[in-house]
Amino acid sequence: MTTSIIVDTQRTVTPLWPVPQERRVVTVLFADIVGSTALVDRLDPEDVRALQRAYFDTVAAVLHRWQGVVEKYIGDAVMALFGARHSDGFDAYRAVRAGLEIQAALDRRPMVGDIRLRVRVGVATGEVVVDLGDVVTGGHGVASGAVITTAARLQEYAAPGAVALCAATARATAGLIAQRQLTPVPVAGRVPPMPVWHAVGPVRPGADRHDGPLIGRRRELATIRDQLGGAIRERTPRWISLVGPTGSGRSRLLHELTRGLTTVDGMAVRWCVATCQPYPDQALAPVAHLLRGLAGIRPSDGPAAVHDRLVAALTPLFPPTRVATAVPALQRMLTTPDGSAAALAGAAICREVLLRLAAHRPLIVAVDDLDRAAPAVSRFLHALFSAATERGLPLALLTVHQPQWADTRPGPARRVTIGPLATVQSGRLLRHLLTRAGQPVALVDRLLPLVGGRPGHAAAYVTSVLDGADPAALPLPEAVRRAVGAELDRLDGERRAVLMAAGTLGGLISAAAVDRALGWTPGRSAPALRGLVAAGLLLLHHVDGYAFAAPALRQVAAERLPRALRAVFQRRAADAPHLDSAHRDANPPDRRAAALNGPAARSAEIVRLDTVGARAGRLDAVFAALTPVGPGGATGPTALRRPILAPTMAARPAVSGPGTDRTAGSRRLRAVPAADDVAPTPATAASRSPRGAGGNSPRDIGRPAASSRTTPAGAAGRWTLADVGAPPGPVRAIPRPPLLRRPDGLAASA
Repeated sequence: MTTSIIVDTQRTVTPLWPVPQERRVVTVLFADIVGSTALVDRLDPEDVRALQRAYFDTVAAVLHRWQGVVEKYIGDAVMALFGARHSDGFDAYRAVRAGLEIQAALDRRPMVGDIRLRVRVGVATGEVVVDLGDVVTGGHGVASGAVITTAARLQEYAAPGAVALCAATARATAGLIAQRQLTPVPVAGRVPPMPVWHAVGPVRPGADRHDGPLIGRRRELATIRDQLGGAIRERTPRWISLVGPTGSGRSRLLHELTRGLTTVDGMAVRWCVATCQPYPDQALAPVAHLLRGLAGIRPSDGPAAVHDRLVAALTPLFPPTRVATAVPALQRMLTTPDGSAAALAGAAICREVLLRLAAHRPLIVAVDDLDRAAPAVSRFLHALFSAATERGLPLALLTVHQPQWADTRPGPARRVTIGPLATVQSGRLLRHLLTRAGQPVALVDRLLPLVGGRPGHAAAYVTSVLDGADPAALPLPEAVRRAVGAELDRLDGERRAVLMAAGTLGGLISAAAVDRALGWTPGRSAPALRGLVAAGLLLLHHVDGYAFAAPALRQVAAERLPRALRAVFQRRAADAPHLDSAHRDANPPDRRAAALNGPAARSAEIVRLDTVGARAGRLDAVFAALTPVGPGGATGPTALRRPILAPTMAARPAVSGPGTDRTAGSRRLRAVPAADDVAPTPATAASRSPRGAGGNSPRDIGRPAASSRTTPAGAAGRWTLADVGAPPGPVRAIPRPPLLRRPDGLAASA
């Protein structure tokens, strides 16, 4: 195991963090100078010192720009972590881009005199334990894990001036970085040999394939169509934001819109679509993408072809003299969309081109993943929208981004949020993906509980099965882990700790259980839980508590905790009373909750019904024992030697975990001490079960029984059965049998 000391070049403020350590998947970059021993031997110590300073300054500047946390330097080696404190889902991509830029920077700059350095760079991705409180500038944070040694070994196999990648890094950057696979290399202590890739350079990703049917999303699709159509009919520009987390199918829905909405009231509609790539080289790259799309410029076109296509696109819109001056400015922006004065001038011409296109024909400008773009792109869109509004043009803006993006959309902007797919829709999507991949459709039942209604998660799981993962024990796909980890890292320290502690608790989550797990005062976690609901990470489960919005989120949140801390949280929760899911905040919302907090409830003993016997056969036996034999026969409680506990409506049962067999009608039991033992009469049973076998009506909670029968005085001190919310006294309720419901699954989605 390798230990490294982490420092950074910029002082940051560490927020309050209740969880001091995390297990995180990070990317490690290790760089070393080629031939440093021979070089140092022939230089004067002062020259060596100057060379080291120039080298370290160059490397640190690149790493800092790509958000890497730099380790203290030992000799001429440099190590940096990406994603040690915060992850955006592109840690591996940033690390590889940093490695390529380090090589380019050293090639361009002589360090001392005419000495040019050559370095090897290795980049590896894997799990480490990070002391989060110390991953700051000037601190001594510690990251431990085998991935650090892997990165050091990889750089040994990199050619001078090259960047070597491990398999996990190659998978994480596929489609973003051009790669070349090498022959696997032997590593001491590891079998089989380690596969290695060399990074060639960044690539411009192509458009995603969306050749399957769109499943679900009819309401969102109709809403956006209506908004876009209204903007065109009324000649009143509108800004529509399509919002959803990673994997929710935002880009798929945009593709469906561009393919299906081609006319409005017989008028042909033109689309101009741009996609924002992660960490673009140039600030105005999405604007250049828009210009290429409207002029029909292909990536393979040379300067002459670009000139001709721009002239053809501008000639119907501008006079010849204006075309002659605009085309060179647009060419410069296409070549270098870096936010310089020349590029901004070209962007202004591009904006005027879009406005004139809208004057001739209805236009929809769409920008995918706008949250990745530089502020210059947002300013460009705002200027376009304002000018179109002033001119009354049939133009609409459609932006696609994640929920947390702090945009500055204009007041009339509409927001359309994408939620998770319904269970039936998720089943249909999985069947389609499995059929297209040549996998058995029976896997739907295994995958359906894992995808959480997110199409991207469904596709990732099917891909992992196609790649050879064991369907019986499917690991969390790497792409899903990266995306969910980024969602977790966008939270502040307290909400993040609450979510991680909640991940260790089974079933539904209550504020009381989270407070106990974290060792907080009662009620402290309630605001954080409500904030997580507002962020879409938790779902409010009526009055019972909270549930995770996505199964992968629970898994990642729990696995972030070190084993020891995870065990502490679980032990604290296990030592608590078993009415967690019935707990509310400080102010109970209704009279039933108030009754639960009364003296009778506090003196009651709470027992889970599944501890008595959760399976149907055993439940039937218990219910039979509790039911009167006849009008004058002995009842269950008098026939049993130990106290009998009656099911109550205190709370719905926790979400069943693997291996459980609890029915929807199982309830927790409460035994209440009373002076007399009361046997139910037929009138009591009739008044208590207005719905028959369906169970008690909520209106009956707290209502006295129609009739009762007392027992002899000698029976004082026995246990009697009472409904939750009923006043203390000699009242008995007939327990209701378990409800039956059709299980969700593939059959329901057929």
